[in-house]
Amino acid sequence: MTTDGLVIVDKPAGMTSHDVVGRCRRIFGQKKVGHAGTLDPDATGVLLVGLGRATRLMQYMSGLGKTYTTEIVLGTATSTLDDSGEVTGSWDMSGVTLEQAAAAAGRLTGAIDQVPPMVSAVKFAGKRLHQLAREGIEVERAARRVVVDRFELGWAAPGVLSAVIECSSGTYVRVLADDLGRLLGGGAHVRRLRRTAVGPWRESDATPLDEVGPAQVLVPVEALPWLEAVRVDGEAEAAVRFGRPLSGGDLGAHGPGPWRVVGADGALLAVYEADRRVVLAGG
Repeated sequence: MTTDGLVIVDKPAGMTSHDVVGRCRRIFGQKKVGHAGTLDPDATGVLLVGLGRATRLMQYMSGLGKTYTTEIVLGTATSTLDDSGEVTGSWDMSGVTLEQAAAAAGRLTGAIDQVPPMVSAVKFAGKRLHQLAREGIEVERAARRVVVDRFELGWAAPGVLSAVIECSSGTYVRVLADDLGRLLGGGAHVRRLRRTAVGPWRESDATPLDEVGPAQVLVPVEALPWLEAVRVDGEAEAAVRFGRPLSGGDLGAHGPGPWRVVGADGALLAVYEADRRVVLAGG
């Protein structure tokens, strides 16, 4: 029997997000598993994993805001912008003050243009950038507009800044660290990167991968709590189950949508969007 729902996984270091998906396929004995919001192999923290028909809901999760904690090592730049890469430059940055670092972080806060790193999962000509990087190929990447709502710094150790970052989907923390180092007259890289929140879910909601099982699955209706829930029954429920296009007015919904459409039994039937496209999730 296929399990439909969402699992909030606390991803361990040393695994790719795809590795986590593979593990969940084995845990639940099914092929239909996907994730939203890739985490670097060395990073840890909140990873949203969809099961069964709930994988169709991943599209509504990929754009959620995220929160990270990390350490930024001043004075050393690396090929991967984190501590797994080769050193590409060194500077004496022992004179940098917290006030100077905070001022530089302020310049990287708000709406900014950011160039994805070569070690990212962004696709170029059908290949992931990190695949090209492993082949020794570097290509021009277009800058992307991202939003950094919070870039808070402190000292973790001499020459090492602690950072809390709240940002939009698509923001690369390692690029923020690299840019911060450049603004301070040298270079920098990240270590101990951890995602502590995705949308409404916090690390306290996440389950270590080794402990994931059926008891940790959120049913589909719980997977999109920020969307307005509309309950239907009778003829309206039958229409939704048949996948008929219905407007928000037909559903009795308010606001711009999308809307979670819930049946008489409380289960999620579908997600309806303002353009009347239907994304079935279960029911």
